[in-house]
This record gives sequence, structure tokens and C-alpha cells, in this order.
Amino acid sequence: MSSTKNLAMWLAVVALAVVPLWVVERPEAAPGAEAVKLFGGADDKARDMIGTIAPEYEPWFEPLMEPASDEIASLLFALQAALGAGFIGYFLGGAVMRERLRRERSPSDTTP
Repeated sequence: MSSTKNLAMWLAVVALAVVPLWVVERPEAAPGAEAVKLFGGADDKARDMIGTIAPEYEPWFEPLMEPASDEIASLLFALQAALGAGFIGYFLGGAVMRERLRRERSPSDTTP
């Protein structure tokens, strides 16, 4: 019975993740405009603005690895954010637990 529940849960998770991506269509660009980017971010806007303000600007270095597509770059950014949040949550949870254990071990203030 539990394996059926697990399978149903996995199918629901996969459906909730895949169906919206399958249904969404890429918007078409206006005639004469550049293609619409679904996963453009602040980095691209900043790069474009720097190019407008100071066209002679040269970057200090080149990236070590260029992601294959904007979608991969977004995935890597989301993975980095999730790992950072997990790291912070782990250490905050550990600090709360240490404080809780410290309070339980300390002698009570009410004993004479």
C-alpha cells in the first residue's frame, strides 16, 4: 500500500513540475525586435547598461565556464541559492539546538 502511495506522490510531483513547462509557449518578438528571452536576468541588463554608458569598457576577466543556455544558467543559480539556504539553515538550526541544550543543562535559577 505504501509503495502505491509513494508512486502516486512521485507522479504528482513530476506532473506538477513538467506540465507547466510543457504548456508554456515562448512569446513571439515584435517585428524587427530581438528574440524574447525567457530567462534573462539582472546580469544581462547590467551588461547592456554598461555598454550604453561606457562603450569602451573592457571586462577585467572572462568567465571560466559559459553555460550552454540561459536555462542552464538559471538552473545553476537556483542550485547555488538552494545550497546556500540549506547551509545557512543547517547552522542556524544547530545554533538554536545548542542554545536549547545549554539551557537544559544549566542549573536552574530557582534552586537555593
